[in-house]
Amino acid sequence: MDSAGRSDLVLDRVVQRNPEVHSGDLVFAGTRVPVDSLVSYLKEGHSIEEFLQDYPTVERWQLESFLDLSSEGLDHLRSRDASAS
Repeated sequence: MDSAGRSDLVLDRVVQRNPEVHSGDLVFAGTRVPVDSLVSYLKEGHSIEEFLQDYPTVERWQLESFLDLSSEGLDHLRSRDASAS
């Protein structure tokens, strides 16, 4: 399996989108907690610890994996844009 396949498998355990869950918003897998909630928390200056306390259905490894995968996605977009220049 290539790295993209592994990323898809990990991503499915981290976040999901289902039209029947929270209106199809991207949520942490196995929860009804939108990923946007994490983004809002961090933008407002709250800590990851506060988020995990307020949303106990989200596991730390999911949150950390989401942040890692987001970073990898941004790195991929940057490298793609740089090679297109």
